[in-house]
Formats: sequence, structure tokens, C-alpha cells
Amino acid sequence: MSTSMTRTRSLSPFFIIVIFASAIVLVVNAVKRAGIALGPVTQLAAPLAQLLAIGLVVGTFAATPAVRGRLGSIGAVLCAASLVLLVGVEFIITLVFPYLPPETISQLRSGPLEIAFTVSSGSFLLGVLVFFTALWRVAGSPRFAILLAVASSVTIALRTAFPEAVLQSGLGGLVGAAVMLAFWLSAVHRRSPSSAGRPGDRSSSTAN
Repeated sequence: MSTSMTRTRSLSPFFIIVIFASAIVLVVNAVKRAGIALGPVTQLAAPLAQLLAIGLVVGTFAATPAVRGRLGSIGAVLCAASLVLLVGVEFIITLVFPYLPPETISQLRSGPLEIAFTVSSGSFLLGVLVFFTALWRVAGSPRFAILLAVASSVTIALRTAFPEAVLQSGLGGLVGAAVMLAFWLSAVHRRSPSSAGRPGDRSSSTAN
């Protein structure tokens, strides 16, 4: 059953900036993966995008009390923790592997490192499913953005099972989902009574 009412607390502009920044970095990452050289600094695009994605999860969780039940709390913790793990994974893939011979990479991936990669991807996918399920239950939540975020996250978490074109589509889907979620959070915050002050609070202060 959907939560009866969407309520928000004050949404810090910081989280909005972080969400849009994550979308921009995802675009840079998609361009880089397409083979378009943008400079060596773009090697940091993949881990930075996942680091900024933590802001999307934390911002949504903090600004939407209706999602902060047991399900949403578990999903938020799983998402944030797995994104931290994936930052390390992306640093290894983008900043270490390119400078190693193929046989060394194969040896590394045949040991505990591959287990760590699998655990990171699996926990990320589980966290996304749990967190966005909780958000789906919030009345008025952006259902298309949620579906897009979940579908795109599947391609990212299981990227070795998909061709490059599907991964590129997943990155593009995450960009769209992040932008839509940012606009939704901003719109809901502007419509919430707390943004203009609660009439009950005013009347009680006047009576005193």
C-alpha cells in the first residue's frame, strides 16, 4: 500500500547540486566509454559518478520522511555502502588495470579480487531494488524515474553480461533518472507546507 501522503523536510541545495553533478559526470563517463578522448582527467569520471550517487541516495532519504521506514532505511544503507565499495572497484578498473599486462589482470581476477567485485555489484543491485521499492510506495513518487533507475542499475551491476551498447544505454538511463529525481525532490519541497511555514505553528505562536 502506498504511503498516504508525501512529506518532505528541508532539502539542502547541496544535494540538488550533487545530483545534477552526478548526472554530468555520468555523461562524461559515457562519452569516454564511447572512445571520445576528453583528457586524462576523465579517467576519474567513473569512480566520481558513483561517489556523487551517494548524494542522490542520501538526499532522497533525508528529504522524504515517507521513505524512511525499515525498508527504505535498509535500502539506503545498502546503496550507500555498496557505492563506496564500487568507488574502489572503479578506481582499480580505470586507474590500475589499463597499466597492467593482460596476464596479470587475469591472475588478479581469478582470485579474491573477483569475489570482491561480485559482492560489490550484488550488494549494489540489492540496495537499488530495496531502496527504490520503498520510494515506489511513496504517493506521488516519480514512477518512470524509478523504473529507469532500476533498469539502468541492472545493466551497470551486471555489465560483464551485456554488450557495450547496453551499458551505454544504462549510463544514459541513469542520467535521465537522476535529473528527474532532482526535479521531483525540488518540486515536492516547494509544494510542502514546511517550506512556507505551518499555519498551525503560526497560530500557536500568536496565541502565546
